[in-house]
Amino acid sequence: MTELLGIQSIMTYPYDDDLLLRKQKKIRRQLLERTDVSYVEKRIAILNGSTTDDLKNLLDIFLLYSGIKATFYQSEYNKYYEDAIFGNPELDEFHPNLIIFFTSVVNVQQWPQVEDDKEAVAAKLDAEYQRWQVVWEAARQRYGAVIIQNNIDPAWQAPLGSLEAAADYGRERYVAALNERFAAYAAAHDDFYIHDLHRLAATIGLMKWHNRFQYYAYKFAVNYDAVPEVANGLAKIIRAIYGKNKKCLVLDLDNTLWGGVIGDEGVENIAIGHETPTGEAYTAFQQYVKELKDRGVILAVCSKNEEDIAKEGFSHPDSVLHVDDFVAFHANWEPKNVNIEQIAREINIGLDSLVFIDDNPAERQIVRDTLPEVAVPEVDVRDVFSYIRAIEGAGYFETVKVSDDDRKRNAAYMANKERRALASIVTNYDDFLKSLQMKAEIDSFRPVYYDRIAQLTNKSNQFNLTTQRYTRADIERMAENSNYITLYGRLSDKFGDNGLISVVIGEKQGNTCHIRLWLMSCRVLKRGMEQVMLDAIVERAKAAGCTKLVGYYYQTKKNKMVADLYQVFGFTMISEDDADTTWQLDITDFTPQGKFIEVHAGEVKES
Repeated sequence: MTELLGIQSIMTYPYDDDLLLRKQKKIRRQLLERTDVSYVEKRIAILNGSTTDDLKNLLDIFLLYSGIKATFYQSEYNKYYEDAIFGNPELDEFHPNLIIFFTSVVNVQQWPQVEDDKEAVAAKLDAEYQRWQVVWEAARQRYGAVIIQNNIDPAWQAPLGSLEAAADYGRERYVAALNERFAAYAAAHDDFYIHDLHRLAATIGLMKWHNRFQYYAYKFAVNYDAVPEVANGLAKIIRAIYGKNKKCLVLDLDNTLWGGVIGDEGVENIAIGHETPTGEAYTAFQQYVKELKDRGVILAVCSKNEEDIAKEGFSHPDSVLHVDDFVAFHANWEPKNVNIEQIAREINIGLDSLVFIDDNPAERQIVRDTLPEVAVPEVDVRDVFSYIRAIEGAGYFETVKVSDDDRKRNAAYMANKERRALASIVTNYDDFLKSLQMKAEIDSFRPVYYDRIAQLTNKSNQFNLTTQRYTRADIERMAENSNYITLYGRLSDKFGDNGLISVVIGEKQGNTCHIRLWLMSCRVLKRGMEQVMLDAIVERAKAAGCTKLVGYYYQTKKNKMVADLYQVFGFTMISEDDADTTWQLDITDFTPQGKFIEVHAGEVKES
């Protein structure tokens, strides 16, 4: 734990950018010495339009801290176009999983001039955009990699002043139009994401963003001091793509969700609402938290308080949040680290999925010292908006897509609480399962679910036998390949719809079906879903002429719960390499194992 605490202090938001820049090699070495991480390994190509050495080094650090070990390829200076269009032997051999086009305003070639009329400006915009589109299409076709593209930051000069934003030939208006084209392309193409360099420049401030001397001397497209923020911005997106973002926001109450101490001042005197500047600030924070919840972030309370008094705060007429917005509610006098551990168990997620916001620096430090896996940013009680800056600055809940399952996530966890309550009063577990009235939809992958399936492959760690990670493009490729058997599983019961929660991918080779991926959300564990998914893969494999299933278990630090899954299901171990095992099952006379779940195929929803 000591080794983690040391690096944790460096990587706690807000970051010491100067320290990150000065100590790049030492920090990287410390991160690689950690023994508490099972890394996801990725090959990342940075095709640049400016100097990116320090950017690459800091991106490496941010990714390592989040559990992604990257191997990098960097193009020669300003060779992004040539590498994408024509390739080169080194890049071709590198086979990137992900390509970052690190370009900026300095790489725009077609600029409007004052003498240009509207048609001339439109022609230049079309030509400029088409040049970028050709680059992206060539890279997609050549490498099949995920792409991250910077949009265009504001220009360093504005000779027309405010007219730059209004005139047809204004540079600011031109950049806005070009960025809109970039965004439309991203919306229409899977595995293509925009890094919002334009907003980042605005956040930092253009006077600190551009340093023309550094550009002319070293070809730095952005001020050297801004490089850590840029690297962090890219790392946020990459973490989201590969399922390394956080899942649950744990919140203190007094002076965190409202101003004042409710136990002393009473609900009528806490600061919330629109009567005072302080009350407005807390209302704004509650609105922000509600927006996080609405797009899938799980909410929990951890407060030193009497529970009934703590809950009164949400009865305030100006409270945006209410008790039923929280999946877990722990208000008592136990140490907060103890309550946070209980919250993780109750929700059934790892401690490394939690972010804890508390105004009290002593409480923050206790949690950091005892639960180093939990993210605990620094905040300032005198500035309520520092809570929002902390969450967004570190990008804990950065997302690249919001699915229907994301929007329903809190409802699904709330329904789980009702299921646990029912289980506590039913003495026979089989009777409990029957009482749930479960129905499963199991069928082959279909386009409407590709995004959710890819999301699950990158987020599921515990019930995941091989922990293979796939992009949406990978999912689509396998779904359309007759050599693969692909299955998704949805589960609903009388308490609600759990959504798409299980995925199996099998590859047919002769008379054998090799299970390349088998995962399931832990929130439906031990309800029989794993049995009916096995029944389904056996049925599909037999229909394809297979007589055997071969399953693989690759141990990680998080998936030990399924180490004996194949043994429980009657498979025979045929090889063992340390903790990694291979299993085989003769399915000629297979007896279905599923019970208590009514299974049906999915309805076709695509046009």
